[in-house]
Amino acid sequence: MRDHQALYELEPQGVAAVAAANAALGDTGAGLVLLYHFEGFMDAGEAGGQVVAHLLEEGSPQVVARFDHDRLVDYRARRPAMVFDREHWASYDPPEILLQLVEDAAGSPFLLLTGPEPDVEWERFAAAVRELAERFEVRLSIDFHGIPMGVPHTRPVGLTPHGNRLDLASGYPQWFEQAQVPGSAQALLEYRLAEAGHDVLGFAVHVPHYVARSAYPAAAVLILEAAQSATGLVLPGHSLRDRVGEVYADIEEQLAQGDGELRSAIRGMEGQYDAVAGAESRDSLLAEAVDLPSADELGRRFEQFLAEHERDAD
Repeated sequence: MRDHQALYELEPQGVAAVAAANAALGDTGAGLVLLYHFEGFMDAGEAGGQVVAHLLEEGSPQVVARFDHDRLVDYRARRPAMVFDREHWASYDPPEILLQLVEDAAGSPFLLLTGPEPDVEWERFAAAVRELAERFEVRLSIDFHGIPMGVPHTRPVGLTPHGNRLDLASGYPQWFEQAQVPGSAQALLEYRLAEAGHDVLGFAVHVPHYVARSAYPAAAVLILEAAQSATGLVLPGHSLRDRVGEVYADIEEQLAQGDGELRSAIRGMEGQYDAVAGAESRDSLLAEAVDLPSADELGRRFEQFLAEHERDAD
């Protein structure tokens, strides 16, 4: 069996920076927080992707460890981008999986693990991340992503916390009962860390399924708010907040110019949402049976309308 330590290489400067960060924490016992999100499985509204981009843009990232993407990523399934310039190949964008040290808005350090979801060797990858978390004295690991839901954009964005530290994310209603779903490297990592006795927390933010393939900044903002509340990090996300109103206004404008059937379907979801949110005896959105178009049907209809709207604008 191959050693999971061979999956990554440490960057000496990054390791030294983590050691300095932990030393600065002294005997408080606080430890660093690890946030992680992987591309390629499910991220409705680009919620997790927007959070990662924001944190890297604002946080002066420093690489601590590089994972071996040649072993972990199937290039033919997700072909890396290359640029051809006239008569030669000018650049190549490798699919990097990186553990980086990042700063919040107040200069406090935390760890961020990002990149494409590994296609293979999930167990070794989880073991490697666990080893790094223990080496760098991580006190809490948090993963996050967006999930498509039958909820309207006209209501507050919902969130489902999960993990073994739900005390750090209290106050959110329970939307789901038990369900069997396709696995992911991100979910397995949370499962293995918890199994090993580490504190873990995850955030699945609810995105209206008819806009699930477009950037939905309100979902990213909610993730930042939840992570800030759970960790004490300062994650204001001003640039994302500035876009929330713009996206809502754009959706409303497009709906106003669309057909009445789409608007009627959204009104149906509003009634469903309000009925569940206001019923003390019900704690699952799936408890209400409402005759609405399927997620795929409504999503296709909305995407078709947007495409027609863009053609008319051109």
